[in-house]
Amino acid sequence: MQSQLKDKWVLITGASSGFGAAAAKAFGAEGARLLLGARRLDRLEQVVRVAREAGAREAHCRALDVCQTPSVEAFMAWAKERLGTRNADHGTLHVLVNNAGAALGLDPVAEGKDADWEGMFQTNVLGLLRMTRAALPLLPHHAGSSILNIGSIAGREAYEGGSAYCAAKAAVLRISRTLRLELCGTGIRVSCIDPGMAETEFSLVRFQGDVARAKRVYAGTQPLTAEDVAEVIVWVAGRPPHVCVDEVLVKCTDQAAVHKVYRRK
Repeated sequence: MQSQLKDKWVLITGASSGFGAAAAKAFGAEGARLLLGARRLDRLEQVVRVAREAGAREAHCRALDVCQTPSVEAFMAWAKERLGTRNADHGTLHVLVNNAGAALGLDPVAEGKDADWEGMFQTNVLGLLRMTRAALPLLPHHAGSSILNIGSIAGREAYEGGSAYCAAKAAVLRISRTLRLELCGTGIRVSCIDPGMAETEFSLVRFQGDVARAKRVYAGTQPLTAEDVAEVIVWVAGRPPHVCVDEVLVKCTDQAAVHKVYRRK
């Protein structure tokens, strides 16, 4: 059976690593055409090569900082040029994956840092809003187009030290539900995909490069991988146009809840 995503244009933010890079490869394997953005252009160029090797019909990248409106606007102007150079069948964006985001620090509220709080809301919340606002005019109506927002189990469950991150990911879920209401009748689908414990660069970023501390987060468990989550992202995007998977919560088998994780000795 031919893939629903073959020749479709897919835009992924935060595509230089983690879920974004894995999703680029997975969409590439479906024969999609890719527009990839992130701050680390050198890493993005590597992802482009991997995606092309996986089977992407096209793969292009450009630097993108979703925290900055001018960067988003410049990126989308570039995206429009890419889309506009193709024929009518390939001149429209079909999938937007709002993946850019980060967790910064694990301080309690009493010791929280403004820079960490502001960084988390800029990337996870305002960045998602900026990208969606800019991309909406490019998404066709009644053609199976999708907005896929990458949230987190943290948006559904709170934990100590996670006040700003939990709040930011809860906002991703609420924005997704709001968009679903606002876009009802357009045929544009909105999904929120919430991974649980997954071993990517997530903890390394949260703990500012402390490798040992990052490793301890996953000690004794078999967490999700970026590829596991990418498979879910592609599956959601590939449903028939009349099917919208509103929300997905995906956890590794070892995790029953944020505070309930089975760890082997």
